[in-house]
Amino acid sequence: MSLRTALSRSSAALVAALLALAIPAAPAVAAPTPSPGVGSGPAGGDGGETGTARWAVQPSSAKGPTGRNYFIYDLAPGSTLTDHVGITNLGDRPVTFDVYGTDAYSAADGAFALLPADRPATDVGSWIRVDRREWTIPAGKRVDIPFRLSVPANATPGDHTGGVIGAVARVRTTATGQRVLVDQRLAARVYLRVTGPVRPAVTVEAVDVSYDHPVNPFGGGDLVVRYRLRNDGNVRLGGSGTVTVAAPFGRELARTAPTDLPELLPGATFTVTERITGVPPLLRLTATVDIAATSTDTALPPVVRTAGVWAPPWLLLALLAAAVGWAGWRWWRRRGTPATDGRPAPPSADAPAAGQRPGPGSAAGSAAPRPATTAPASGDAADSPGDTADRSAPGVGRRIDAS
Repeated sequence: MSLRTALSRSSAALVAALLALAIPAAPAVAAPTPSPGVGSGPAGGDGGETGTARWAVQPSSAKGPTGRNYFIYDLAPGSTLTDHVGITNLGDRPVTFDVYGTDAYSAADGAFALLPADRPATDVGSWIRVDRREWTIPAGKRVDIPFRLSVPANATPGDHTGGVIGAVARVRTTATGQRVLVDQRLAARVYLRVTGPVRPAVTVEAVDVSYDHPVNPFGGGDLVVRYRLRNDGNVRLGGSGTVTVAAPFGRELARTAPTDLPELLPGATFTVTERITGVPPLLRLTATVDIAATSTDTALPPVVRTAGVWAPPWLLLALLAAAVGWAGWRWWRRRGTPATDGRPAPPSADAPAAGQRPGPGSAAGSAAPRPATTAPASGDAADSPGDTADRSAPGVGRRIDAS
């Protein structure tokens, strides 16, 4: 068996093992675990409580609540309107509230969040004006507080998001006896669309894929896919994301269920983490992120991005290396062993050719040569009594003639 044949057989064994691994890989379980999780944020509720104070903040009018959940406006640059926010004191004693507007942003976990009290608003929150900052509301009463929203003439088109806050500041004593001022807030959200060109856009900024190699290659490992989204447009976006895992040559191994994305405000980023279990190590694994984003107006074209990770089956590769080494060793042994098919072995360089005398240094020529003798004359007896041959010295012959 040649070395090429041995290597071909070993490679075929590896391919067969990889195909066997791919067969049970179809039911790999995709466990979508978006990280950070989607939340509603700290300033999007209707009621709150701090100490003995309980209150609610909601869109209203001069005559009372209108049933709106949020303040939603569509205004042109330079426009001005007047609206009301209703704050209800649900406690049993009067409470003084701070009422003001501020900007919103998407938190790292995707939640709707408002700027802290010590950060001044620069967008829609700065366009909201209340007649006065502090409002004292009797127990069990609601006050509908007017405010003005003035859109600057140079406001950029698209979505501007913020909130009208009703906050309660109270002094608390910590476990160590230290007195601190706690500012707790509730808000009614403000969604303002400034008229002009609308440009929805989302980008998958980065995709990171990692693989946890299993000890048993037939059991499969965990594939973790992290991707970061960015709202590059000028309107808020939502939608869903899906991750597909494929083996070499495009065979699909697993697909996650669609993961709902949080509301992404313009310029916001959000990171999603998907963990897929039971993925076999098939040399190279490819993860495809497919984002189906939507705005309040329309759906966006799908955004697709892929990334891969090496997932070699180390145990099978070690077995293949051992098989290749064993096949190569056998081939080398057979190549170095002389043929034994019944034919005589070729003569060595030291053996004399047929019909030649062995040389003086050869084994056959180690015996002393026989002495040369003179043949007797015709008619003479070889063993006549008158002939005497001295054979005491080998290799020397003498003849004595009697007169």
